[in-house]
Amino acid sequence: MPNVFIEPMPKGDTPATPTGYQIEFEDGQKAAGPFKTQKEAIDEAKRLGHKPLVAHVRNTDKGKRDQWRSAD
Repeated sequence: MPNVFIEPMPKGDTPATPTGYQIEFEDGQKAAGPFKTQKEAIDEAKRLGHKPLVAHVRNTDKGKRDQWRSAD
């Protein structure tokens, strides 16, 4: 089961409120989305057989695992 990242949209350095979420692979390739809520994105990632990870910091780097937590 590969890890996927639940990313808020829009992306960027501005602290804007997310308008949606999408599922991305580690290389940044979009796997699915957009979704209205983080929970919808998590549920879809699980349905597709992936292990969803959600950010626990505002500005993330997929290579830094301490910035992500499991959605399980």
